Amino acid sequence: MKIRVYYEDTDTGGVVYHSNYLNFCERARSDSFFKKGMTPVLENGHFVARKLEADYITSAKLGDELEVTTELTQMKTASFILSQTIFKDSKKIFGLSITLAYITFEGRPQKIDAQTKELILSLFDS
Repeated sequence: MKIRVYYEDTDTGGVVYHSNYLNFCERARSDSFFKKGMTPVLENGHFVARKLEADYITSAKLGDELEVTTELTQMKTASFILSQTIFKDSKKIFGLSITLAYITFEGRPQKIDAQTKELILSLFDS
């Protein structure tokens, strides 16, 4: 997914705020669902971030065009792990490993059913 860096994404020096890299990755994950005519909120539940590890390599700046890639790295019983990378001019500037847990609308963890697993694989398996 391509993302343009706008003024609202930066500090007064034109450098992207650290938290916005997480927002860019969230947009890319959500966009995977939107491209299939869906949202990340499914019939029986939705996904929440359980754990993440971020690697800030170099800064993006106002006006930059970024590319966010997303790859499934591990499927578990009630969660899955994605690796997301942000590139600027084909150079990696940020990396994220995020564990997403599948929960009920009441906030309880739940097993990923076969249909949801198939969906996740179709969205993120490379």
